[in-house]
Amino acid sequence: MKSWVGGLVNAMSGSLGVNATVNMDTMDELLPVIERLNKELKDPDITTFICVCIPEFLSLYETERLIQKLTALDIDTHNVVVNQVVYPDKTCDGDIACGLCASRSKMQTKYLEQIADLYEDFHVIKMPQMPLEVKGTTVLKRFGEFLVTPPDMSDQSVHDLVKDLPTK
Repeated sequence: MKSWVGGLVNAMSGSLGVNATVNMDTMDELLPVIERLNKELKDPDITTFICVCIPEFLSLYETERLIQKLTALDIDTHNVVVNQVVYPDKTCDGDIACGLCASRSKMQTKYLEQIADLYEDFHVIKMPQMPLEVKGTTVLKRFGEFLVTPPDMSDQSVHDLVKDLPTK
């Protein structure tokens, strides 16, 4: 393994035009650390990988590739956070108030259905597109609460979720 890694580093450094050599003493020191980390990454009692995506084609495609690769490496992954889900405001008549929001919601619905099919055995959390930037302690804490207990968006607006938070 040492010679393989050493050869790999030397080959890559040469192709990058960098003169780097691998010190075998350093490799001897790093090898147990790498083996321990590998073991910990594969232990689901210690490590699980939480995938985060948005309900769009490319993000879903890359998330699926990531989950397949992690599974092939025996790394636990059974959680998916779907970020920036649009829950459009509705008028008194029940119509969606914004044409762009209606369009985005319709497009996202297709990908949310695919996520539900692909990851039916996963813990999937849908996080709403927030009407304000998620930064600062107060807003981050509220957003974190939604990760633990996702809001029921069937009877409220995203504005209701943050109406008591500072807007700047």
